[in-house]
Amino acid sequence: MLLLILNILFVLVAIAMIALILMQRGAGASAGSGFGGGASATVFGARGSASFLTKATKWLAISFFAITLFMAWYATHRATTPETGADLGIMSQVPVAPVAPGTVPGAPQPTTAVPAAPQQSAQEPATGTVPVVPEQQQQDAPDAEPPAAQTGQ
Repeated sequence: MLLLILNILFVLVAIAMIALILMQRGAGASAGSGFGGGASATVFGARGSASFLTKATKWLAISFFAITLFMAWYATHRATTPETGADLGIMSQVPVAPVAPGTVPGAPQPTTAVPAAPQQSAQEPATGTVPVVPEQQQQDAPDAEPPAAQTGQ
């Protein structure tokens, strides 16, 4: 019940903060003219709306953060582990897997047999060497220039 009341108050404070922030004069002061820019000095006092709106926004922001912190603290301290007789809804229908006493289920044991490496054939080059290009392909290939020389750059 307390969290419901705090949530409603939280939303109202957020809406009020949005409204007050939008009503304040910006750096250009032309945005406030849409809300009756010249009349604000007579409605909010001789100093204008700057003093009233900034103070109201400050206190709304302080209350917004205070409500936020209190709701977080209250929710974490209220959270407890469910009791065995607690109503879990649909999760109460899930059967519990039986565990034999003294045994802990674990991962299957790894095999110690190491697979053999594939055999190299006589035609394959030794590891670490570059394969040789066949003679026929070298003779057929045109004289290649670097790409920069072909584009004229």
